[in-house]
Order: sequence, then C-alpha cells, then structure tokens
Amino acid sequence: MRKAKHNKRQYSNQVKTIYTKIDKRLIPTLPKVAYKGRIVVIETRREMLSAVSYLRKQRVLGLDTETRPNFDRQARHKVALLQVAAEGICFLFRLNRLGLPQELTDLLGDDKILKIGLSFQDDLRSMHARADFKMGRYVELQRLVKEYNIQDMSLQKIYANLFGERISKSQRLSNWEADVLSEAQQQYAAIDAWACIRIYQQLQTMKRIHNYRVVSDVNPSQLVDKVIWSLLA
Repeated sequence: MRKAKHNKRQYSNQVKTIYTKIDKRLIPTLPKVAYKGRIVVIETRREMLSAVSYLRKQRVLGLDTETRPNFDRQARHKVALLQVAAEGICFLFRLNRLGLPQELTDLLGDDKILKIGLSFQDDLRSMHARADFKMGRYVELQRLVKEYNIQDMSLQKIYANLFGERISKSQRLSNWEADVLSEAQQQYAAIDAWACIRIYQQLQTMKRIHNYRVVSDVNPSQLVDKVIWSLLA
C-alpha cells in the first residue's frame, strides 16, 4: 500500500507534456471517456425551477447545447437541449419543450456564477432565437487554451491533449427532439458540458503550479505515457 501511494505521489509531481496540436489519428486509440456523475433530464417547469434553484448556489458551471441535425436545406431547427453541469451533476434542459424561460436566462446572466463553454458564442446566437438575454460572467475555452500555446479548437482534441482520453462524438447527429433521450444521448450531452469544467480546472491547476511543458510534435509513445499517468495520478 505504501509503495502504491509513493508511485501516485511520484506521478502527480511529474511534468505534464502538452501539445500545440494533437494528431487526430491518435484519438481513436485513446480510452473512451465515461461520465460518472448524475444526469437529470428536465422537461417540466417544476423540474426546471428546482434545477435552477440548485444551480444558482454553484460557483462554476459548464455549458453546451444540442440542436436537431438539419438534413434538409429548407429546414431550420431551434436549440433543443441546454446542458448545464456542476460538480457531480448535469442537468439537461429540453428547450424544445420548455422554451427558454426567464429563470434560465437569469441563470445564464448571473455574474456571480462563472460559466465555462467552448465555442459558446455560436450556441448563444442560436439560443437568442428562443429568447433575448444577456450572458453573464463567462470563459471561452477556445481563447483560454491559446494562453498555453494550444492551437486545437475542438473539445475532443483539447480534452485528448490534456487527459489522454477520447470523447465519443457518435451521438452528435442524433435526434435531440426525440420523445425520449437515450442513455447514449444523455451521456454524450452531459460529457460535453462537464468536460468544459474539467478542462478549465486543469488549465488553472497547470498555471498555478506550472507543472507542464508545451511541445510542437506528438510522440505516440509519450501519449501512451500520459494515459498511464492520468490513471495513476
């Protein structure tokens, strides 16, 4: 037991290798991310009010949205799902049933709560088709990662770079207005919001203790080492 603790301490103190760009060919070889927190699907006003009350007490939230894919050039779909993640829980607000009520826009506009997202300006433009509101205190990860000389802009690549794990995108083009969201859809939606928080926290930790180095080329063996390190740390 003592030896295991020593190894864990040794790995947690080592320097992390971050890449300016990760080779997308390596991503399918990485272990798949699984969300282990609680997922709550919100479909009624009563559920929405309860969820918002809980979220207003949090300090940091991860955000994302999903829209029914458009396979017809003439069709236009509004945002169907708003994912809001907190520590250990993710709420999936079904906007196609709820609309975008004042309570939700007030949450998004709250300057006391830090919101984290990736390319969320695009999501905001889509959400404004449902209601007009002002966004509160917000961190855009695509801008933040540039401070670390990370050039990749997608959530999947940034997450793989930092954690050596793969976010599956298999549900991206599924029907987000379906009568019932499948477990796979719920997992996918929750991971995208939760991953924003985890990336932000990891970057803040790296900045605080400066235990990383940035290299321009991805060495496959180094990436395997990173996966092993992430499991032991």
